Amino acid sequence: MSIKYSARAFLALLFIGLLSLPASAETWQHEYGTITLDDTPKRIVTLNWAATEALLLLGVTPVGVADRDGYDVWVNEPALPASVHNIGTRVAPSLEAIAELKPDLIVTSSEMAPASSLLERIAPTYVISVYREGNRPFEKASEMLTTLADMLGREDRANAILKDLEQTLGTQRQRLEDAGMTGKPVALVNFVDDRHVRVYAPNSLYQTTLTALGLENAWPLQGNFWGFSVVGLEAIAPYQNSRIVVISPILPGLADTLANSPFWTYLAPVRRNEVYRIDAVWPFGGVFSVKRLATMLTDALLEGGSDNVR
Repeated sequence: MSIKYSARAFLALLFIGLLSLPASAETWQHEYGTITLDDTPKRIVTLNWAATEALLLLGVTPVGVADRDGYDVWVNEPALPASVHNIGTRVAPSLEAIAELKPDLIVTSSEMAPASSLLERIAPTYVISVYREGNRPFEKASEMLTTLADMLGREDRANAILKDLEQTLGTQRQRLEDAGMTGKPVALVNFVDDRHVRVYAPNSLYQTTLTALGLENAWPLQGNFWGFSVVGLEAIAPYQNSRIVVISPILPGLADTLANSPFWTYLAPVRRNEVYRIDAVWPFGGVFSVKRLATMLTDALLEGGSDNVR
């Protein structure tokens, strides 16, 4: 066989191979390679709540979600329909449960990297980590939203979501500025127990909300790549010119315990009745968490504080 003939044969086979690919196939880059989809996905499984949130915002209900029941406690909005299946925990999802749902797309993050090859055997898998060393959470959350929108043919919806977010942040900032409420720093915390809190740092998703509202973060130190540090109440005592915002949920009976705690009652914001409590906002979520926190935080600050967690 001549070299000329071999080249022609190779080109012919290549051309036939290209013709055999679906005309609609598209490819996207992700953290562990590429993902190619022949058609628009209709059955999607999400292995973290940030991805779940993004799909729901785009008007797509996943068929399966990790830690389905926990979503209603910690995330809450956008609402997750009761029909969505639970496929195990976020740290150890059930591959069998995922396979039974026959997904045509799985969305996960780098925490599930050891299982990525197994997930790929079930369905095309898109890997994006909003929370990872060196990442900027809001930027990655926006990237996830717009990429999923591209995969689903819902780019206009993603643009509308981001525009609505920008408008909401502007409105809430104006409310705070009109009331003269932007001049004092805010410490955002979740209680771990009656003596320790998870305080949210300048590298957290929450910082996007604080910055957009014109508020200073009372906690100046960088946290872990999730954007928080676990500290004793005494660690926030030096930041006396601040307000404390407690994010739900809290442990049963905690309010009564704190009312009699010298560690808590010693804090300057507590003595000044500048403690505020808001409903749960998922600190490791996506762009909607930024909007939800902005509205609830503004409402809480304008309504006034107390001397305890109520």
